[in-house]
Amino acid sequence: MPSVIATKKPAETTSKQKVAHARASAPVLVKGRRDFFKYRDLGVADASAGALRAQVMSSSQGMSRPTGWHYHECDGQFIYMLKGWVDLQFEDGRTLRVEEGDSLFIPGHLRHNEIRTSESMEILEVSTPGQMGTTPCEPPEGFKA
Repeated sequence: MPSVIATKKPAETTSKQKVAHARASAPVLVKGRRDFFKYRDLGVADASAGALRAQVMSSSQGMSRPTGWHYHECDGQFIYMLKGWVDLQFEDGRTLRVEEGDSLFIPGHLRHNEIRTSESMEILEVSTPGQMGTTPCEPPEGFKA
């Protein structure tokens, strides 16, 4: 017996979301949080009516210094390492290296610090909601500034 999947008809959809197609051959570069990274907007914040944000962060010279302790004003941030690696410290004392093919979810408001990157790197970053603020903060107890 065939299975039946219930779906909404297009007329019943109340979402203001739309399709977004970002072409690698015509990147939309935007200002980002760090001057030493390049940020490519994938059009998801606009297409999702602000529900999500997606961008590709890249660097071709490696990080010259740690980003400093900070947290993101969002519900959560997901990264997928496309190329290279990044080392991150977290307020619970862990240091993680995220390498090519690895992913990482960082809950919103969790203090962290990017401390090193490979010479060149590329990261797919997705956050919810589509607007994500970054707030510098003091290092957790036991960490140096």
